[in-house]
Amino acid sequence: MMSLTVTFWMYVFTFAIIGAMRGWVKELLVVFSVILCLFLINVLDSFTPVFRVLAGAPATLFWVKTILLLILTFFGYQTPNIPKIANTGKLARERLQDILLGFVLGAINGFFVFGTIWYFLDKANYPFPFIYPPMDGDPLAQSAYDMLPFLPPAWLGSPYIYFAVGLAFVFVLVVFI
Repeated sequence: MMSLTVTFWMYVFTFAIIGAMRGWVKELLVVFSVILCLFLINVLDSFTPVFRVLAGAPATLFWVKTILLLILTFFGYQTPNIPKIANTGKLARERLQDILLGFVLGAINGFFVFGTIWYFLDKANYPFPFIYPPMDGDPLAQSAYDMLPFLPPAWLGSPYIYFAVGLAFVFVLVVFI
């Protein structure tokens, strides 16, 4: 059996390696897509009756939120293929600092993506037979319980998510356009 904490850090490191290979600009788009997903989930939770109905079925609600996250993350990882953007040089990655910043942003992406899925899994009370909640008395379980308040949806809820979306939108307008 593998601990959720170990799995979490494994994914953070894997995403960091991917980020170093892709570059910081492309990884920043993924950060923004995850922030957008958290914003959409927050709005849907607050204002739509569908999510209130699904709250009675935690496994279904987990899958709805996770699929939305994975779809937006997938599209965040799709590289712009517009010749005008590609020829500006903004997507170029040739220096060491671009690789290092891509590594850091990739680690942040791993934290956001897997941390959000872990948060959804915890809120659904681990509804799958092959994933166990952290067991009391285990040191890794205590570290898992200690990490739960630091996962993205726990601290990036309302009203902070609105500021994050606003900052992301301003950054896209200033840097990419």
